[in-house]
Amino acid sequence: MIELKSADEIGRMAVAGQFVGGLLAELRGVAAVGVNLLEIEQHARRRIKERGAESCYWDYAPSFGRGPFRNVLCLSVNDAVLHGLPHDYVLRDGDLLSIDMAVGIDGWNADSALSFVVGTPDPADLKLIEATEAGLEAAIKAAQPGGRLGDISAAIGEVAHAYGYGVNAEFGGHGIGRTMHEAPHVSNDGRAGRGMRLEPGLTLAIEPWLCATTDKIRYDQDGWTIRSADGSRTAHSEHTVAITESGPQVLTARPTTIPPAA
Repeated sequence: MIELKSADEIGRMAVAGQFVGGLLAELRGVAAVGVNLLEIEQHARRRIKERGAESCYWDYAPSFGRGPFRNVLCLSVNDAVLHGLPHDYVLRDGDLLSIDMAVGIDGWNADSALSFVVGTPDPADLKLIEATEAGLEAAIKAAQPGGRLGDISAAIGEVAHAYGYGVNAEFGGHGIGRTMHEAPHVSNDGRAGRGMRLEPGLTLAIEPWLCATTDKIRYDQDGWTIRSADGSRTAHSEHTVAITESGPQVLTARPTTIPPAA
């Protein structure tokens, strides 16, 4: 069942979204060469507790994981793209890190992700990250009232293919609101003009992710971490978006300046 949200409920989701966007920007500042992934996880736990928020990831136990998930972040490095378990790993110069986070405040949830290079970037990695960001931007522009769900999927796929990347459709975006994962599923490739009609009040987590030289994935033995099948680099971008009468509203926009990490 798909629940359309009122303007007031979208406003409540925006409160969670503002916190998620701000904390992701802060975590980007925390991540640096020589920093352990567990330090980033602990920083996020502290911030979430201080805000009185709740992690959507903690105790999450879907059919595909070896759960329950006992972290507040997904931290995916280099060839890992989704659901990376925070573990004892010290970031190295040139690592490509993806941070994914979903948080609830007063019963309303928001979900977002970003990818970036720690230290010295490889141009190929920057291109891959740019493709996910461009795909996300195109998808958000396509999330217009009266349109179709396939418009969003097609926008992502068109950008990915234009950049020269394949698309894996096993995991994609999703509805979000009172819970982290709601209907509908939002594929990262599709045909414009197809699928359900986009109505004001629909709230979606749109999340293009790409692997550099394959569209196949594999799982780590931890049952969670998803990697490119051929070991190539990966990237992931995500925002929570509300469809309104006047167009799409990004609820997890990040501040343009990175706040200091305390």
